[in-house]
Amino acid sequence: MNLNGVNGLDNSRSWNHGQKTGLPGDGSRGTSFGELLRQKSTEDGLNFSKHARRRMDERGISIDGRLMEQLKHAVEGARKKGARDVAVIGPETIFIVNVPNNTVVTTMSQEDMREKIFTNIDSAVFM
Repeated sequence: MNLNGVNGLDNSRSWNHGQKTGLPGDGSRGTSFGELLRQKSTEDGLNFSKHARRRMDERGISIDGRLMEQLKHAVEGARKKGARDVAVIGPETIFIVNVPNNTVVTTMSQEDMREKIFTNIDSAVFM
């Protein structure tokens, strides 16, 4: 069909030559946004919430490369066991980590633990 010099669309042709586009509704299965975000967080390492950063400053807690690697390793081990909220207990510092979000939500030194009670965690890992 030719209308004013413009050829009409031929629906029998496949414009992407059978390749999946990854667009919604095309029948392909892509990675969800949430999964991509989790993968990116895992690749980049742990995030520290504002609250955790503030507590670290207030309590004089610093993290060197070695401690960060140990913390990442502990969180990854907890992830493999299905943990969601974990207390990572080191010789001098305790980190509470939300595993699905890869985020340290708070931290304290051993000295700061007066009550010695943790709530809203489902796992503990000793470093």
